[in-house]
Amino acid sequence: MATIKKIGSAVVGIAMLIGAVGKFVPHWFMTMPFPLSIILWISTGHGMPPYFSTDAWKEDEIDTWTRDGDLVVATGAKSGTTFMLYCTHQIRTKGKDTDDELFPDVSIATPWPDLIQSRGGSWAEQKERYNTTILPDGRTMKEVWDHPSYPFRIFKSHFGPPELPVRKKGGKNIKYMAMVRNGLDVAASMTDFYSAHTDEFRHLWGGFPPDVPPDVRDADGFHPAMKDMLPGNPLEGIYWGYVNSWWPYRNDPNVILLHYSDVRKDLKGSVAKIAKFLDVKLSSSELNTVVNRCSMEHMKKANKFHYYMPLNTDSTWNNNEHFIVKSGKMVNKGHVGKGKDKFSPEVVAKFREAEEKMLGHDPALLKWAREGGGFPPVES
Repeated sequence: MATIKKIGSAVVGIAMLIGAVGKFVPHWFMTMPFPLSIILWISTGHGMPPYFSTDAWKEDEIDTWTRDGDLVVATGAKSGTTFMLYCTHQIRTKGKDTDDELFPDVSIATPWPDLIQSRGGSWAEQKERYNTTILPDGRTMKEVWDHPSYPFRIFKSHFGPPELPVRKKGGKNIKYMAMVRNGLDVAASMTDFYSAHTDEFRHLWGGFPPDVPPDVRDADGFHPAMKDMLPGNPLEGIYWGYVNSWWPYRNDPNVILLHYSDVRKDLKGSVAKIAKFLDVKLSSSELNTVVNRCSMEHMKKANKFHYYMPLNTDSTWNNNEHFIVKSGKMVNKGHVGKGKDKFSPEVVAKFREAEEKMLGHDPALLKWAREGGGFPPVES
C-alpha cells in the first residue's frame, strides 16, 4: 500500500511539473525527442505547429506595426503561399525587380509575423528586429520589406478569421488575400513537405515536423502528414479550419478569396484580377512581364525561397547559412489533381468522407473547395 501511495505521489508530482513547464517555459519541451516533445506541448494546451503565434494579429497590436494599404497574403498551408507572395511582389514592382534585388529571400521581402523564429521567442521579443536586423549585404531588413518604392507592403500568414481581424472597426485599412486548394492536393503536398525541412529547423522544434519520406504509409494507407490533417488530429485546423474561416468573408471588399486551381488554369487572368484588387494598373506589356515572372518555371530559376530566419537568436542557428526548408523544395510542380494520383482509391474515399463531415454543412462550400470556380450568388 505504501508503494502504491509513493507511485501515486510521484505521478502527481510529475504531472504538476509538466503543467508548470507548459505554463511558464513550454519551449523546454522542444529540447526533448520527437514525439514526446509534441505530446507534452499539445497536452499542456499549446497549438500546432509549435512555432506559430497569433500575437501579431491581435486587435490591440496589429495597428502598432501595420499601415494603410498593407497586404496580408493569408493563403492556406501548401496552397500556393510562396507562389502568391512572389507574384504580389511582382505586381507591386510591375515586374521591374528583374534581378530580385528587392527579393533576396521570401522571408525577408515578405515577412511572416506568424512565425516565431527562436525557440522560446515571441512576437513581442522579435518585433523590433524586423526593423534593425542587418542583412549580409549590409542593408537593414526593413530597407527590403519596407522599401520606399513599394505602393504597399506584403506580409505572410496562414491564419484566417477571427485570428486575423478582417472586419476590425477603426484602425488601419488592410487588404487580405486568401487562397484555398483542393484538400487532397494539400495532403499530397504535405507528404512531401514534412521531409523538406532542414535538420537544423527540426532541432529547434522538438523534431517537428518529422523527417518522414513521402512514400511512407501506415496500415490504413495514410502518410503521417495526411493523418495529422484529418478531423480530430493535431493539424485539423490547417485545412478544415482555414477553409471554413474564410468562406463567410468571400465577398468582403478588403478580401480576395481565390482557389488555387483557378489561378493555375488562368494565371494571366488571375494576375489581372489581383492587380485590380490591389489598385495597381498594369499596361499590357507589364502584365505579360509579371505573368512570366509568376510562372513556376521562372520561380524555380529564381530560387529565392529558402525561408531564412534572420531574427533567430539561438546559439545552434546560423542566420546566414541555415534556413527552414532544403534548397529547391519550396517550388514544385504544384499541379492540380495530384492528390488523386498520389493516394490509393481507399484513402481518397476516406478523405472525401472527411470533406463531407467538415465542409458538407454548406454544399456550395464543399463543391468550391474541391473544384474552385465562381461563388454562388449572394443571398439578398
